[in-house]
Amino acid sequence: MFQLISRTLLTCIALLSLAGCGETVTRGSSSPVLVMGDSLMAWNGGSNRAISDVMERELKQEVVDRSVSSARIVYNLPLTGAAGLSIPKQYRAGDWDWVVVNGGGNDLWLGCGCFACKRKMNRLVAQDGSYGAIPDLVAKLRSTGARVIYTGYLRSPGTGSPIEYCKDEGQELDRRIARMAKQDDGVFFLSLADLVPNGDRSYHALDMIHPSVKGSAAIASRITGLMRQNSAKPHATN
Repeated sequence: MFQLISRTLLTCIALLSLAGCGETVTRGSSSPVLVMGDSLMAWNGGSNRAISDVMERELKQEVVDRSVSSARIVYNLPLTGAAGLSIPKQYRAGDWDWVVVNGGGNDLWLGCGCFACKRKMNRLVAQDGSYGAIPDLVAKLRSTGARVIYTGYLRSPGTGSPIEYCKDEGQELDRRIARMAKQDDGVFFLSLADLVPNGDRSYHALDMIHPSVKGSAAIASRITGLMRQNSAKPHATN
């Protein structure tokens, strides 16, 4: 019963976040950088302070943001006009140098309540990172010649976050995606596990789930730093 109530509550929260903060920002197809993903990327977009907005300022170039709150890697619900809720379907063709993407958290949080998620986790990405919906997505992005940064999630600072109990699933998802990234020199995994100091609430919004303005800025700086460090890495897949 507790699990059912929890999952119902989480679904309601997700739908509210979709209605309030899930606008897709399309700024043109000439940008060398595309951003895809869920609310980690989309949050603070209403005030032009989402991760992509900060990346634009730091890179001094346009960034196309297709991210949508509540989006999943595996999304099969037939909701009219909700293609953006499928992260793979957020992709639009372009001459991208980089694609920055995240996802999987909603699949685990809303899909199995971060409880008994073994099958869901395996569907997302195998233990060795060699197959699954996430590797399939990354392979398709790489086939375009773009380099890919797959970004992990913020961790709870241990002060009352509703997703505190998802910690083990988050750690395992990170491990598997990191293994996937090691198999291709043009793929980079950016962990955010060490970004939030214990007890520091300032990196999270009031809901203690999504990034605050400070959190979005800190994530963006890590992404742009990784881009600069690897500017000479290969574009094309083998």
